Amino acid sequence: MTAIATALAIQVGRGTGTWWVFLAVLTGQLSVGWSNDYLDRQRDRRSSRIDKPIVAGQVSASLVGACAVVALILCIPLSLFSGWRAGSLHLAAVSLAWAYNFKLKSTFASAVPFLVDFGLLPACVTLGLARHPWPRLWAIVAASLLGVGAHFVNVLPDLESDRHTGVNGLPQRVGYVASLIIGAILIATSTVVIALFAIDSEDRLRIGFLVLSLAGALSIFISGLSGRTRLAWTMTLCLAVVAVASLIANGSSIVG
Repeated sequence: MTAIATALAIQVGRGTGTWWVFLAVLTGQLSVGWSNDYLDRQRDRRSSRIDKPIVAGQVSASLVGACAVVALILCIPLSLFSGWRAGSLHLAAVSLAWAYNFKLKSTFASAVPFLVDFGLLPACVTLGLARHPWPRLWAIVAASLLGVGAHFVNVLPDLESDRHTGVNGLPQRVGYVASLIIGAILIATSTVVIALFAIDSEDRLRIGFLVLSLAGALSIFISGLSGRTRLAWTMTLCLAVVAVASLIANGSSIVG
């Protein structure tokens, strides 16, 4: 998220204000990540997640929790340095991500923070420009689709352990194969939206992105249904990289 926001800020012409975008999103993401590890420490222990620093004994839970709070506090002024419009939106997005960590991840609404937060990301960048413009609708839609798709794909490696520890969000409820296919379709659709609305109609890149997205989604769908879930998951991650790259490459066109 930090890299995407920073790259978009450069593309839309935030200039030195890009540093405020970078620092605000970085502290926000650190607060979300650390609070997630702190709140999930008992679940991670029951799942023997020794890849997590708290479970592995590499750091104390109290230190991680304190760092999450400090990062959140720093995020407030750093966000507002981009102006009250962009800053308020970013702080709302961070608050929703914290709500996901506390409760929403175990509900039907687990995809909502990803839908909203990714959709707000282009606006958090463009509203910091001199005339405070909103991004084009296609950018918001593409980012939202990418975010929800990422949610379905990101939970797949831990899907079964999440169920056993009480995390029962939307992907866990629909199952592995369905989540994989839904995630791939949403990510591919995000790239299609960018190709249709951001790339010049005469540009060959449009055709390339469309073909790549549709072919990728179809191959992931076939792999998932045939039981080759690991291959399908890897291909979905590759498709997500294409979607992110296309969004960043066309970032200069998100402002009208």
